[in-house]
Amino acid sequence: MNRSTRVPAVPTLPRGEQIAAYETYLEAQKAVDHLSDKAFPVQHVTIVGADLRMVERVTGRLTYSRVALAGLATGAWFGLFVGLLLSLFADADGALLPIFPAIAIGAAFGILFSVISYALTGGKRDFTSSSQIVASSYAVLCASEHAHAARNLLLEPGAPGLGRGAQTPAQPAAPTQPAAPTQPTQGPSSGTDPSSGTRPDAGGPDGPTPPAP
Repeated sequence: MNRSTRVPAVPTLPRGEQIAAYETYLEAQKAVDHLSDKAFPVQHVTIVGADLRMVERVTGRLTYSRVALAGLATGAWFGLFVGLLLSLFADADGALLPIFPAIAIGAAFGILFSVISYALTGGKRDFTSSSQIVASSYAVLCASEHAHAARNLLLEPGAPGLGRGAQTPAQPAAPTQPAAPTQPTQGPSSGTDPSSGTRPDAGGPDGPTPPAP
């Protein structure tokens, strides 16, 4: 493995060109797995989660009975392990004798410790949950010299595709040509002779004719 593909000893930002983006980690994992199946050098590929969030999913209500049951199971498993170790040093005839007492003692101590620990919390956390770190999107980065080949492999028929990376921006609409201005039509005005262009009472070009006395 060369220096460029070696995992850094300290946390550093990933480098490379984004070749695809997916909404879930399983989709990003499927894309990298497809590249690996095509003999692509996947050591140049990095999956980066964006907008990380810690999600705590509540699985149920916590009560004394559930605490005791969980402590019994944990103690029984530990007792079984101790009993198997003791059976290695016992005689062949009594090899199984230490196992059952060890399971019983472990279960009893498991119940006791679990109930006491839960009682000391004072009821401040009466529920069980599981925590996960999730991201809103997952980008697949690749070294610039291999990015073009990786895109071509992901765009093959039957390949996962580029996800959000395959979306191209919408082209702007072509500007519309302004309409040619129309010439206004001059209609005949009221009281105007359309043949001569003068008013009937104009009396000629010198002005209106005075009325007869």
